[in-house]
Amino acid sequence: MSLGKRAVAEFFGTFWLVFAGCGSAVLAAAFPQLGIGLLGVSLAFGLALMTMAFTIGPVSGCHVNPAVSIGLWAGKRFPGSDLIPYIVAQVAGSLAAACVLLVIAVGKEGFLGIGSFASNGYGAHSPDHYSLLSCVVAEFVLTFFFLLIILGATDKRATAGFAPIAIGLGLTAIHLVGIPVTNCSVNPARSTGPALLAGGWAIGQLWLFWLAPIAGAAAAGLVYGVVAGEEAPRAAGAAAQ
Repeated sequence: MSLGKRAVAEFFGTFWLVFAGCGSAVLAAAFPQLGIGLLGVSLAFGLALMTMAFTIGPVSGCHVNPAVSIGLWAGKRFPGSDLIPYIVAQVAGSLAAACVLLVIAVGKEGFLGIGSFASNGYGAHSPDHYSLLSCVVAEFVLTFFFLLIILGATDKRATAGFAPIAIGLGLTAIHLVGIPVTNCSVNPARSTGPALLAGGWAIGQLWLFWLAPIAGAAAAGLVYGVVAGEEAPRAAGAAAQ
């Protein structure tokens, strides 16, 4: 498959992840009397990723996340020459999804502004006001284990066909832990689209949601190779957020 086609698949995959995941937070989390809450938003992210892993996994590996692409590269599962096109496509997909969500959100009667727009934050902008250190540790650790799940589920020694389910459920569990702390990123692209539209503090704090997930993913790529050996995956990623 050509790099161009794989990048297009990453664009659409990231679009769906951000549209479904952040859309559930912006449009449905606190819907009067029928709000889906934290559990619903967590499931939305996990289900969005799982469905895309089945859909575009055979095309691009369904990374839909710069941290995943870098973690797979660190784990010798992905060529460094493809990193920039993948990351550009992922960020573009996130921004496009955020723009579409904004068009939908402003159509609500009595619309009062986008607010945080599902952006990630720390300190005063953490959903439950966690400190900068707490948020750095949470994003690093959650992304580290997310990549371990991806690397293990896509290892050629793993049971074939179940990787998208394991990865989607893994992302759901990650959001159940991470939403109160940072609104849960573990994905620089997912953080970037909403932050660019929210502006202000969301852009100012965006650095953390690039640095910590990428560091956690790269560490997992290196650790998995030591612990499990350097078995090649069945496909070029088959993964995820």
